[in-house]
Amino acid sequence: MMPLTFANVGEENLIKRVGGTPEMKKHLEHMGFVVGGSVKVVSAMGGNLIVNVKESRVAISKEMAGKIMV
Repeated sequence: MMPLTFANVGEENLIKRVGGTPEMKKHLEHMGFVVGGSVKVVSAMGGNLIVNVKESRVAISKEMAGKIMV
Protein backbone atom coordinates (compact mmCIF):
# COMPACT_ATOMS: atom_id res chain seq x y z
CA MET A 1 0.00 0.00 0.00
CA MET A 2 1.34 3.46 -0.94
CA PRO A 3 0.05 7.02 -1.24
CA LEU A 4 -1.37 8.02 -4.63
CA THR A 5 1.49 10.53 -4.95
CA PHE A 6 3.84 7.56 -5.65
CA ALA A 7 1.65 5.96 -8.34
CA ASN A 8 3.00 5.88 -11.89
CA VAL A 9 1.41 8.03 -14.59
CA GLY A 10 -0.92 5.97 -16.77
CA GLU A 11 -1.23 3.13 -14.25
CA GLU A 12 -4.67 2.00 -13.01
CA ASN A 13 -4.75 1.65 -9.20
CA LEU A 14 -7.27 0.31 -6.70
CA ILE A 15 -8.12 2.62 -3.79
CA LYS A 16 -7.47 0.72 -0.56
CA ARG A 17 -7.91 3.45 2.07
CA VAL A 18 -8.85 7.12 2.30
CA GLY A 19 -7.40 8.98 5.28
CA GLY A 20 -7.46 12.50 6.67
CA THR A 21 -9.92 14.45 8.77
CA PRO A 22 -13.61 13.53 8.57
CA GLU A 23 -14.18 16.64 6.41
CA MET A 24 -11.34 15.68 4.04
CA LYS A 25 -12.63 12.09 3.76
CA LYS A 26 -16.14 13.31 2.95
CA HIS A 27 -14.81 15.76 0.34
CA LEU A 28 -12.73 13.03 -1.33
CA GLU A 29 -15.70 10.63 -1.30
CA HIS A 30 -17.88 13.24 -3.02
CA MET A 31 -15.18 13.57 -5.69
CA GLY A 32 -15.33 9.80 -6.26
CA PHE A 33 -12.39 8.53 -4.19
CA VAL A 34 -13.99 5.55 -2.43
CA VAL A 35 -12.43 2.33 -1.15
CA GLY A 36 -12.58 -0.33 -3.84
CA GLY A 37 -12.77 2.23 -6.65
CA SER A 38 -10.15 2.66 -9.31
CA VAL A 39 -8.03 5.73 -9.99
CA LYS A 40 -5.58 6.46 -12.81
CA VAL A 41 -2.95 9.21 -12.67
CA VAL A 42 -3.08 11.22 -15.91
CA SER A 43 -0.29 13.69 -15.09
CA ALA A 44 1.74 15.05 -12.20
CA MET A 45 3.12 18.59 -11.90
CA GLY A 46 4.90 19.85 -8.82
CA GLY A 47 3.37 17.07 -6.72
CA ASN A 48 -0.19 18.00 -7.73
CA LEU A 49 -2.02 15.34 -9.72
CA ILE A 50 -4.61 15.11 -12.46
CA VAL A 51 -6.43 11.79 -12.16
CA ASN A 52 -9.26 9.88 -13.77
CA VAL A 53 -11.74 8.67 -11.16
CA LYS A 54 -15.29 7.44 -11.88
CA GLU A 55 -15.01 8.47 -15.55
CA SER A 56 -14.16 12.07 -14.58
CA ARG A 57 -10.88 13.97 -14.71
CA VAL A 58 -10.06 15.65 -11.39
CA ALA A 59 -7.13 17.78 -10.20
CA ILE A 60 -6.03 17.21 -6.61
CA SER A 61 -3.30 18.69 -4.45
CA LYS A 62 -0.26 16.79 -3.22
CA GLU A 63 -1.74 16.93 0.31
CA MET A 64 -5.02 15.27 -0.80
CA ALA A 65 -3.21 12.69 -2.92
CA GLY A 66 -1.13 11.74 0.13
CA LYS A 67 -4.33 10.77 1.99
CA ILE A 68 -5.41 8.30 -0.73
CA MET A 69 -3.74 4.92 -0.34
CA VAL A 70 -3.52 2.56 -3.32
